[in-house]
Amino acid sequence: MTMDERDAELADLSVFVVEDEALVALNLEDMLADLGCSVVGPMMRLSRAIEFFDASPSPNIAILDVNLAGEPVFELAERIEKRGVPIVFATGYGRAGLPEAWHRWPILQKPYTIDDVAGSLKAALGVEANAD
Repeated sequence: MTMDERDAELADLSVFVVEDEALVALNLEDMLADLGCSVVGPMMRLSRAIEFFDASPSPNIAILDVNLAGEPVFELAERIEKRGVPIVFATGYGRAGLPEAWHRWPILQKPYTIDDVAGSLKAALGVEANAD
């Protein structure tokens, strides 16, 4: 798939980014911009992310770092899921780093590439019928 085809599938998505590592967040923002997405956030702390999400319109999708400065992100994930917003979990620990209740959502394994980001977004949105 070319970058143009990938961009067309993901263009204009609003992506809520919650990531506590500044360099990782900046890199992810750049990747999302290259995919044609708009970034909401990034939020770096759980309490601030919850406040922001509760007071904001729903994004199209969320990418959540599983561990924010030692705090698991699942309280926020529950709120996001209740609004019907798809979730991608970002972690260096793979699926083993998530409680089983969250295994239905795609994992963005750190470190990741723009192709990984695009594939995870499409999987969460149900765009891709043949997920890896």
